[in-house]
This record gives sequence, C-alpha cells and structure tokens, in this order.
Amino acid sequence: MPDADALRAALPRLDGTLPLPGLAAPVTVLRDRWGIPHIRAEGAATDAFRAQGFVHAQDRLFQMELNRRRALGRAAEWLGAPAAEGDILARRLGVEAASRRDFAAIGQAARDMLEAYAAGINAFLDSGAPNPIEYTLLDAVPERWEGWHAIAVMRRLGLLMGSVWFKLWRAAALPVVGAENLSKLRYDDGGQDLVLVPPGAEALRAAADLAALRPAILALLGSESVDATGGGSNNWAVAPAQSASGRPVVAGDPHRVFEMPNMYAQGHVACADFDVIGLTVPGVPGFPHFAHNGQVAYCVTHAFVDIHDLYVERFDADATHTRAPDGWAPVQRRRESIAIRGGASRDFEVVETGHGPVIVGDPATGTALALKSVQFAETDLSFDCLPRMLAAPDVDALFEATRGWGLIDHNLVAGDTEGHIGHQIRALVPRRPRENGWLPVPGWIAAHDWQGMISHEEMPRVMDPPEGLIVTANNRVAPDDGPDYLCTDCHPPYRARRILARLRAAPEARSVEGAASLHGDTLSENALLIRDHLARLPAPADPAAAALQAQLLAWDGRMEPGAAAPAAYVTFRRALTAILGSRSGLGALAGDKLLAVSPGVPPANQLWWMLPALLRAEDASLLGGIDWAEAMQQALHHAAPAPTRPWGEVHRPTLAHPLSPQFPDWARLLDPPALPIGGDMDTVLATGFFAAGGNAASYGALSRYAFDVGAWENSRWSVFHGASGHPGSPHYADQHAVWAGTAMVPMTYAWDRVAAEALWTQALRPG
Repeated sequence: MPDADALRAALPRLDGTLPLPGLAAPVTVLRDRWGIPHIRAEGAATDAFRAQGFVHAQDRLFQMELNRRRALGRAAEWLGAPAAEGDILARRLGVEAASRRDFAAIGQAARDMLEAYAAGINAFLDSGAPNPIEYTLLDAVPERWEGWHAIAVMRRLGLLMGSVWFKLWRAAALPVVGAENLSKLRYDDGGQDLVLVPPGAEALRAAADLAALRPAILALLGSESVDATGGGSNNWAVAPAQSASGRPVVAGDPHRVFEMPNMYAQGHVACADFDVIGLTVPGVPGFPHFAHNGQVAYCVTHAFVDIHDLYVERFDADATHTRAPDGWAPVQRRRESIAIRGGASRDFEVVETGHGPVIVGDPATGTALALKSVQFAETDLSFDCLPRMLAAPDVDALFEATRGWGLIDHNLVAGDTEGHIGHQIRALVPRRPRENGWLPVPGWIAAHDWQGMISHEEMPRVMDPPEGLIVTANNRVAPDDGPDYLCTDCHPPYRARRILARLRAAPEARSVEGAASLHGDTLSENALLIRDHLARLPAPADPAAAALQAQLLAWDGRMEPGAAAPAAYVTFRRALTAILGSRSGLGALAGDKLLAVSPGVPPANQLWWMLPALLRAEDASLLGGIDWAEAMQQALHHAAPAPTRPWGEVHRPTLAHPLSPQFPDWARLLDPPALPIGGDMDTVLATGFFAAGGNAASYGALSRYAFDVGAWENSRWSVFHGASGHPGSPHYADQHAVWAGTAMVPMTYAWDRVAAEALWTQALRPG
C-alpha cells in the first residue's frame, strides 16, 4: 500500500561528509530554508561541475533519467503506450546521433564540463544513497551517465518548439479554406504587431505572397484529394536612469507545461573561476537560461524565429529515391524498435531524405513530409557557450559568449553592474526564402534550400535603448521588411504591450518589488475586445443568454481567481471558437495525419488564437454565411446554461507526477495539491490551458525572478512547486503557495549570509 514512510525512506542524506571521487579540492553544499543548494568548490570549475552533477542527482535523479529517456526514445519503457509516439519521433529525428556528433565537436572546456558533470552523477549512484521512490515503483535501476547525455537532455527540452506546428496546421487547413485565406491561419497580431527591435516599435505583419507560394500550394494540394483532408514567456530590463533604485533591473518568468518535477531547479555554484546563482536544468551543467554571476544578470524567452523547415518530398516507385533539383537522390532507411512497458514493442522504419527525416506520411504512397531543423541538420556548439557565459564581465561579453548557440532560439536579455542593458537574439537561423515560413515547400526546387546561416553579427541586437526599457514576451522580433527572413509565426503582442505600458506609467513597477505586481497582472486585452463587441448586440430574448451578456458587460476584463466572470468569458469564447471551427470546416481537421505528429496540433487551439484577429477586422469570411454578430448571439445561447464558478477554482492546475497514471494508488502522494490561480493565455500572468481540453491551467510560469543588478541580496525568485524532485521531501512543494500568490522568496547570494542561514551542510571530499 502507498506509504508516506516509503517516500521519506527514499530521501538522500543532505548533511555530513561524503566522498566525491575525482575532486581536486573540497566542496561544501549549503541548503537554505527552501532546500535550495548552494555549492562552493575550493578548487576550479571541473570540481564545481562534478559537484553540480552530484547535487542534481541528489535532488532530481528520476527526472534527469526520464528526460534522457525522452530524448533518446526510451520513455515508453517506463511510461507505457502514451509515450510511444514521442519515442518514435525522437528516434526519427536522431537525437542520439546528433548529440554524440555535437559532443565530438565541442571544445575542451565544454568537454571537461560535461565529463565532470556526468562523473558527479555517477558518483552519486555509487554513494550508497537510496534510489528515489520512482525506481521502486518501476522496479528499475538507475543507468549511468556519459558526457554527451546532457546535450541530449538539453536538445529534448527545446525540441521542435515553434514553427513546425504552425506549418503543419496551415498545410492541413489549406484545402479547407483555400489559399486566399492562408494569412488568416496564424496567431492574432493584436491589430498591429509590437516588435522587439527597435524596442517599442510597431509594424504590420507581412501577408502570404500567394504567387511565390504557388509551387508549395500545388505540391500540397497535389498530394491527395481535397476531400481526404479532414508556453511563452516574459522578460524585461530597466536601465538605471529609469529604475526606482538607479540600478538595472532584470526580471521575468519562463512559461512551459507544468511537468513534475519542474524543468528548472534553483541553484548556486561557485569556484575559483565563477560565482553564479540562477535556474539550473537538471541533467545539464551550468546555467543556460537564467542567472547572474555578480557582474551581469541574464534571462531568456523563446524568440519564435524560424529554425525548422518542412519539405514535400516526391518518391519514386519503390521509395528509394526522392526528386531533387538535379535529378533523383537516394534516401537512407533503417529499422528501429521501441520497448513499451506493459505492451508489445513497436517496430518502425526511419526514412531520411537529403533534407532530413520523414515525419509525416508514407513514402510508399509517393509523397511525404521531411523535416530540416537547425536542431539536427547542423553540428551544434551551444555547449561551448555555457562555460564562457559563467564568467562574462558585462552584457557585451555575455552576448559574445553566446556566439554559435543553436539548440533553440532565444531573446537573451541582460543587465550589468556598469549600468548597461541589452537584448540579443541567441540563435542560428538559416538563410532561405520567406516562403519557407508559411507551408511545407517542394523539396525538388533548389530555391527553397538553405544558403548558409545568418551570422552572429547580423542577428537583431539592442544595447542601451534610449527609452531605457526592454520587453520581450514571445512577440515579433523585428519588422518583416528586414533583409533576412526571421519569423512568420509568433505570439500576439498583448503581454509585451501590457508590460511596456505598465513600466512606462508607473515608476514603482520598475523595481524588484514591482516585478511581482507585473508577474501577476491579469488584464486580458482579448476579454475587452470581446466585451466591446458584445456591447453592440441587443439583449437576447432568452433570459439566461441576456444574463450572461450583462455579466460580461459589467466585467473589467481581469482574469482574477476569485471572480466568476472570467469563467463565464472562457465558456463564451469556447462556444464562439466552436462556431468558427464548425462553420469554417477547420474544426473537422482533428485527427488529420498532418496534425498527428507528436504531441499533435488540435485545431481548437489554433482557432482560439485566430479568432481575435478575425473579430477585430469584422472578417466573417470563415463563418459560412453569417456575420460575427450572429455568431456571438449563437455563442451566448450555447454558453448561457453552463454554471459559473470562481475562475481560480476551474483554472486550478493539476500538478501530476508522470507515474501517477500508472500508479493511481500513489497519486495522492506523488501529486502535490495546487491552489487556485488567475490569468490565462492572453495575460501577463500567463497561465494557459489548451482550448481543446478543459479550463485547468496546464502551463504557466515555472519560475519567477527579479534581479537587482549590483544589489544582489535584493533579488528574488520562486518556482511553482519546490527545490526537490522527491515527493517525500519537505521541499517538494513548499514554494507553491508563494508562487500561486505571484510572490517570490529571497535569492541569497552572499556566502556569509548563505552560511549563516543554512539549515543543512554537507561536505564533499576528494575520495
């Protein structure tokens, strides 16, 4: 029977003295009241990374191995059939081969870092500590680590984020709505895009060039008959002249799916070469995304630049060759097999063309889609950046340290103790036509092939903007009229616009203390848009529909957890989205083969994000003969009978451990209870749900942080559950209440304070 004592028995020892083979000098690990580890090595960097691997394994071993298995296509061995499609995709993409290739190519500093980190994990496995409870449930034994494994874990965490899914969506929708509606099949631009470079500028999005896209459209429509086709994150930086303290402030929050344990773990690592505190990635050494080193603070958001292309491939009769610009080119084929817990193994074939692996379709039918991604097609040297970043003395040096980063595209925002703030696009982006951004393109037309990479010097960058404010929230990087194609799809500008407006209007927001208020902002621009359109309608004859309309008209558009109107708004918007899906025919695309690539593209999610732009423009072309007034009247009648409860209750997240579905009797111990929260996809408090599912928040801020640059003890942070990945630990979910209230706890950096406040001390000694 499930037993809390069994959870506690699986906890590692966090005090006393332990040997750590390979250390050149002693290391001390101090844990504060939140269980956050502060690692201080007396020697050089390799000792620090060895200790970081050891401590990550103490806190997050199961999570680290599960993410490695997901990267290498072995998660179904633990999680069963639900993980099979993700495993098959990982095998098709060749994550293991790409990660081994990159490890062979990186420089000595990065290699030393990765090997020391893996050795630290293995030292923990050999330390005699009990295995985490998950291994007992699975009757499994932890497997050892190699240096290249961290590259695989990092690659998996940003796997195919961005453009792949938008291109598949438009490819599936094209036969339904026609080429003339192609530009409508993307996220709302908020009326006019707020771009990142230059800060505060607005621009119109470029529409699809149908003449240039004609070959791609014909290739897609010719592949089958028409009848057969059925997070985000925020960050900002405030310059000294604008901040409340006269020092730079760097703040934000990364938004991702709520996975237990958290993708991030708070940590602090120091040695003779650096002293860095921030969010670590269990399974990966260093601080890839969010940290400060006493001189410069940095953070990222997903930039949504386009680093993935899809190609329509035409195969010969026996599917051994594809049509290429200069004739027929051979394909590579191999057989793979995945094991599945509780079921039979699955065998499948991997087919690779000159562009990359086939991810949609059967080459035997003559046509399929192949993926070419920066994440796999080019040798990646991102891990060379990590050691360089740790000791960067200022913003300019930090940006230079990221030269060559390509695993995923980021808005890297930073501030330093000299008073500088800056924003650099950290990415490798191929040069190719803008047409590649809309749809899968013909693989036999040479014009769609890559022509090298945009150089580091040519990527958008801002240093010390005149207004003294930098804001990024997954909105458009730069106007579409620049010399290089960067982006077709991105998130709407609502969050960025709201953050910028509040920073401009309120000096108190331009501080560490004000960051928490910004993190928790719940005003929804789209709720106000829909409310304004409802105000134009006459009151419905049906009393329930009239009451719903009156409730929404009286509402202020804030997605507050204690209010009922936000839940009523979501119910109404769902009904309106369903009408758009039904009358346009796009809702019927659920299950289309183009949208089935793991994890899938539900049409309802895309329609949810399309709707505001169509409504704002009074564009009823996809409504099948009715206008938006009629659609909204219908939606009021559909939504009115639904009971309304406080938004925080229906939006309360489910913090589910990955083994809970297999071991339901243990779920009450594995799944920490969650508190009611506000916000939605459109608010700065971005706690999103999937329109194809229920209202419970499924993604949001994994962490919140605010760096007071130069007055580091005034910095703050929090994570959505806690520092530990052990369900039996007192630090498994002890930050959840702080996080749910959009508050933060102190980020203690000074070693005298760390030592004075530490609740646990562990000495790691050369052994």
